[in-house]
Amino acid sequence: MSRLLEGRVAIVTGAGRGIGRAHALELARHGAKVVVNDFGVSLAGEGTGETPAHEVVAEIEAAGGSAVVNGADVADFAAAEAMVRQAIEEYGGLDILVNNAGFVRDRMLVNTSEEEWDAVVRVHLKGHFAPLRHAGAYWRTEAKAGRQRAARVVNTSSGAGLQGSIGQATYSAAKAGIAGLTLVAAAEMGRYGVTVNAIAPVARTRMTEGAFDTSAMALPEDNSPVVAWLASEEAGDVTGRVIEIDGSVITVESGWAHGPSRDNGARWEAEQVGPALRDLLAAAPVPEPVYGTTL
Repeated sequence: MSRLLEGRVAIVTGAGRGIGRAHALELARHGAKVVVNDFGVSLAGEGTGETPAHEVVAEIEAAGGSAVVNGADVADFAAAEAMVRQAIEEYGGLDILVNNAGFVRDRMLVNTSEEEWDAVVRVHLKGHFAPLRHAGAYWRTEAKAGRQRAARVVNTSSGAGLQGSIGQATYSAAKAGIAGLTLVAAAEMGRYGVTVNAIAPVARTRMTEGAFDTSAMALPEDNSPVVAWLASEEAGDVTGRVIEIDGSVITVESGWAHGPSRDNGARWEAEQVGPALRDLLAAAPVPEPVYGTTL
């Protein structure tokens, strides 16, 4: 195994199971010291009392690596700050943040409760913001002190956030928000030596099993080599990108972009809008269908 990440310090959130666990193991195999975060919740985000992060740390240590457990709720602002501080105090710094923690409460939009909306948006979107906010503040301080680090952030979006998914309005909205957050963070934090990218992983996990046939889906660990490379110093020229990973296929997502436009030269009148907009729509690319719809 290469030592692509030798000497680098990483935090991986939601790393007790599934894709997060695979990321933590992959980063450690490439030489990173890893803070393995997992709050220990069920698929629906309910407390279980389980501590799967300890098992991941034990596996990393058995393979000769170094890792520590963190049990923070990543959407708790103070707990996220303490998690970042733990990495710095334990290993002397922080180079990599992989935001992965999340859960689902799938429901058709008109059946979604306020509590379900708040819970999913909190863990996915605020759970990305809080660790990124505190890690970013640390990297800014380091850069201003003349100790700029080759810092890397890998966020976790989803095809549901990029194309939408029937029955997953809340999850799709949160994952779309993460893609937007990635773009802004990349633009703001580049001056401090930080790259910020996102992946849209496809894998057979607790989130997908039971929702549909997952027998042909990739395994969680199939996504992790892309994360390891994005976390490396070698990837310093790649930032503000969303990359979909589906087994052996990686795709750079193009996202929202300005399409056909028309300048009326004056304020549009309502009766002018229809013909003009229909012409523009005819010239624009057809959007990809929302997952779960039929053409």
